[in-house]
Amino acid sequence: MTTPEDSGQLQACLPGLRRYARALVGALHADDLVQDTVERAWRRLDQWQRGSDMRPWLFSIMHNLHVDQLRRPGLALQELDDDSVLPAPERAPGQAIAIGEMDAALARLPLGQREVILLVALEQMPYEQVASTLDIPVGTVMSRLSRGRDKLRTLLDGRPAGSQGSGPPILKVVK
Repeated sequence: MTTPEDSGQLQACLPGLRRYARALVGALHADDLVQDTVERAWRRLDQWQRGSDMRPWLFSIMHNLHVDQLRRPGLALQELDDDSVLPAPERAPGQAIAIGEMDAALARLPLGQREVILLVALEQMPYEQVASTLDIPVGTVMSRLSRGRDKLRTLLDGRPAGSQGSGPPILKVVK
């Protein structure tokens, strides 16, 4: 049996689910992924531990649905080689990165790195919650986050991965 509190918690999670879905599958398919997530969560609400935070549970459902979609036959994914990385546009130190540029760079990351970066930086989830959501060890969260940030630096600034620039690290927190 559902309660108004259940519905309220689910509705409070919708903006975060939309952000995460948009980053995973793009604006065109984001609403479909959110709808599938909410529908599955509503049908399986009895599996959620009442009194616990609903957010990680919903993000786990979305992650699993997304992985299932990727496994479907007929879905063509294009892997990009490091050789295909275009040079970063010239930008003055400290100049803001355009949202479209960031979206394009995030889309070029391996899925595991992209998911971790989005959950940590965009959704501000603690590492333990990300690990639980993606069903991976905390150490894997930290290594994917580090590698993903290095790759973003390469894509956005043209600096080699692993180099320490003079500016602050990219994607500490994005709001």
